[in-house]
Amino acid sequence: MAVRATAAVQKAPTPKKASTLHWLWEARTKSGELKKGEMEANDAEAVNNRLRSLGLNPVKVKKKPLELSVKIPGMGGVSGKDLLVFTRQFATMIDAGLPLVQCLDILGSQVDNAAFKKVIFAIKTKVESGSTFADALKDHPKIFDELYVQLCSAGEVGGILDTILNRLAVYREKSEKLKRKVKGAMIYPCIVIIVAIAVTAVLLLKVTPVFAKMFADFGQSLPAPTQIVVDLSTWLQHYILHLVGAITAVIVGMAMFYRNPKGRRIVDKFSLKVPVIGPVIRKVAVARFTRTLGTMISSGVPILDALDVTARTAGNRTVEDGIFYVRTKISEGKNIAGPLLETKVFPSMVVQMIGVGEATGAMDAMLNKIADFYDDEVDTAVAGLTAMIEPLLMVFLGAVVGGFLIAMYLPIFSIAGAIK
Repeated sequence: MAVRATAAVQKAPTPKKASTLHWLWEARTKSGELKKGEMEANDAEAVNNRLRSLGLNPVKVKKKPLELSVKIPGMGGVSGKDLLVFTRQFATMIDAGLPLVQCLDILGSQVDNAAFKKVIFAIKTKVESGSTFADALKDHPKIFDELYVQLCSAGEVGGILDTILNRLAVYREKSEKLKRKVKGAMIYPCIVIIVAIAVTAVLLLKVTPVFAKMFADFGQSLPAPTQIVVDLSTWLQHYILHLVGAITAVIVGMAMFYRNPKGRRIVDKFSLKVPVIGPVIRKVAVARFTRTLGTMISSGVPILDALDVTARTAGNRTVEDGIFYVRTKISEGKNIAGPLLETKVFPSMVVQMIGVGEATGAMDAMLNKIADFYDDEVDTAVAGLTAMIEPLLMVFLGAVVGGFLIAMYLPIFSIAGAIK
């Protein structure tokens, strides 16, 4: 009974931890410099004690006013740019010799993104309680992926966190640049296709019925192209909701199929074989693989752990399976070049260069050189793909609008000819 009573007493304070408050504080350093910040704690006294433990003299502590915010889907998250700026500034502060907790406090105070601010202060609180920086990052996997956590862990163990953060910043800069290239290449075709669909819908639903009524008053049979457009317009007016429902069902079905592991494997394997687009996807995968693996190896992460993280961040299930196959073979005592070639995912030139890097003990440098090369290759391939797609889309849009105009004016030309 005594043990149970003690356990009950120990558990009683637990709800208070969940109701921590946000406090705004002002304090002076030993040199008299005034600093401001934000902190989570149960009461003002806890804030004062924590400030004193950091060597600061509290001046003012007050509760942070409640903020009313409306969350809009797709907004309010932490962007890649936010994380990049955080990483770069954090590396600079650590390199300058500032304590880890103070760095987090400064960065949390100056960041504009409210969601990111909350995350930084949560990390700071956990580090203050005795946790490592890498363990604190693990609580926020949507922002700090496994690559980020693994590298920071290696940096903490090796005492080179500033160097690791600088490498992470460079890695993220080049990764974001690669994403922008691919996204930029897709924006223009998507806009043109959406415009073409919108124009076609307006022509068939609004313009064609006006012409159809006028042609009916003529009392003459319509040319085949005109009749096809009129029939299509009539069908669309009656079944547009069915069409929208069918398209929605197809999109949802494809999304569900892709979420299934087998379905995603099929789609990812097919995407690498699609003409024109497939080679671009493969080059992006090679650039990402070599950049990630090179960054992790140069940071002191063991090769098996590095391959494990690299596989899960590959972005393509076929590439992921290939990397896991290589990892298995290396764990059995083989080198990296042979299994890489067996996957048939990576070009032979890439495999040979990695093999040379492994043999000379400079695989991290070789991987980064390959990544730089393939970044340029992706840039060239995307530019070529855009140059090829643009005229095709313009011809398609012109054919849709031009074909409609010709079909609508054919009966008018026929009537004019008959009058002569």
